[in-house]
This record gives sequence, structure tokens and C-alpha cells, in this order.
Amino acid sequence: MSVDSDLVRELAEMLAETGLTEIEVEDGDRRIRVSRGGLPAAAPAQALYAAAPAVAPAPAAPAAPAAAGAAENVPAADNANTVKSPMVGTCYLAPEPSAGNFVAVGDSVKKGDTLLIVEAMKVMNPIVSPRDGTVQQLLVDNGDPVEFDQPLAVVS
Repeated sequence: MSVDSDLVRELAEMLAETGLTEIEVEDGDRRIRVSRGGLPAAAPAQALYAAAPAVAPAPAAPAAPAAAGAAENVPAADNANTVKSPMVGTCYLAPEPSAGNFVAVGDSVKKGDTLLIVEAMKVMNPIVSPRDGTVQQLLVDNGDPVEFDQPLAVVS
């Protein structure tokens, strides 16, 4: 496969200009993905094998009633360990519809591991763990629209 280095450079410049972390283009059988931020290209595939097939409900905080769903547990928004969305878009918990989720509640993660993806303008932006720790809560469901600065997950 020959790589169009001019296209790769143009995509890299678009990343720098827009502040995005990843951009992908597809033309027939050829697909080119350019990303920045130190994530290895194989990270989603590695996380796929360790991921649980379903998101378990988050453990309830002491003296708090059980939440009906992970996305309804609002108190985590004030938690210092909350990972928030850097953009408006659509949240995806797995790299593709038929794949398992990147992470589940209770999973151990390392700094830089992909927690989920926020799609904005057809660009898949990985949302990574800011620290080593354990996924305490997932505050969104697959396919949810998300707003800028919306709490997505709690990692501590």
C-alpha cells in the first residue's frame, strides 16, 4: 500500500488547526487515520479484548438511593475524579457497534487508556483516562448526545 504523504500532512495540519485529537478519511479500500496525543494506534484493539460486554450499574454511594441507570447518577459531576467531555458530540462506549465496550465499571485502567469515544463532525475522538485507577462510574450510555464539559465517567 502506498501512503499519500501529502494527504497525511494535510490531515495533520487540520488536527493542529481545529484542536481535534483524531481524524479519519476513507476512499474506497483505503483508510487513513491521523491522531495525536500519544495514543498508540493499537490501543482500541487491545482494550477491546479486555472489555466486558456490558456496562454494569455503578455502585451506589453511601446513604444514596440506587440509581435507575448509570447516566442518571448526577452527584459525580462535582467529583475531582470525573472525566468530562471536551466537546459536543455523540458518545460511543465501543469502537464499533458489534464490538465490546472499551471499559466497564470496575475495570482497572492506566493513564491514556481509551474510556469511550465522542464523535464530533464524523471524527471519532477518544476520551482517555487522565490517571491510573478503576472505573467507578460510567455516566453516559452508548449513543447518548453529550455536551461540552458534561461528566462522562469517574476514574479513581
